[in-house]
Amino acid sequence: MSIKERIIQIKKEIATAASECHRKPEDIQLVAVSKKHSVQRIWTAIQAGVQTLGENYIQEARDKIESIGSMIQENPEIHEPSWHFIGHLQRNKAKYAVRYFDWIHSVDSQPLMEEINRCASKHNKRQNILIQVSGGERQKSGISPKKVLSLIETGMMLKNITICGLMIMPPFTEDPEKSRPYFQNLARLLNHIKEKHPNDPEHPLNQLSMGMTSDFHIAIQEGATFVRVGTAIFGKRESCKT
Repeated sequence: MSIKERIIQIKKEIATAASECHRKPEDIQLVAVSKKHSVQRIWTAIQAGVQTLGENYIQEARDKIESIGSMIQENPEIHEPSWHFIGHLQRNKAKYAVRYFDWIHSVDSQPLMEEINRCASKHNKRQNILIQVSGGERQKSGISPKKVLSLIETGMMLKNITICGLMIMPPFTEDPEKSRPYFQNLARLLNHIKEKHPNDPEHPLNQLSMGMTSDFHIAIQEGATFVRVGTAIFGKRESCKT
């Protein structure tokens, strides 16, 4: 099956999953996770209608984003995609994340959030971010659910970030149903935070980034607005050579 055929299939599955739980398919955004895949495969996905791409590593992403940008300049009929950073972000790489990415899904500490804000200010930009919540004690990334509200309230005082919601990566499992409690807990946590801070136009808090190739159907049932799908679109990971 070609990349184009896979994208069509995934979009159908998203629409079906949404309809089955009485949601609008257009409220769920497909993030095509392109880490470790070549520029040519990414370009094929863009031509096939992918509008949002997710990357995990700054250096790899910089090279790809610049290459894709050059290709779009030569093909103005193609719309430039939105780039989302979904991997662990070190503070010393925040300036590159702000420069190259429209969204950062993986903010998990006050120092990182403040550094993103500082870098965004230099670019005269308001950076969309999601707060990554820990999916378990063994995970290095993600903030404890108990500390999320405090972090968000601190972030609301910063002028160059927009806090849009939450993200989680549950522990890997062969059984996608085992991810469901993590998705349910994240949705409940977001609802709790929204009750504390309703209708804040500066920080909409209406996004849930959760679900990957193996469990995005369940994530949609539990309220996901971003689903991060890589293998089902691009196949097995390759090198990131162009």
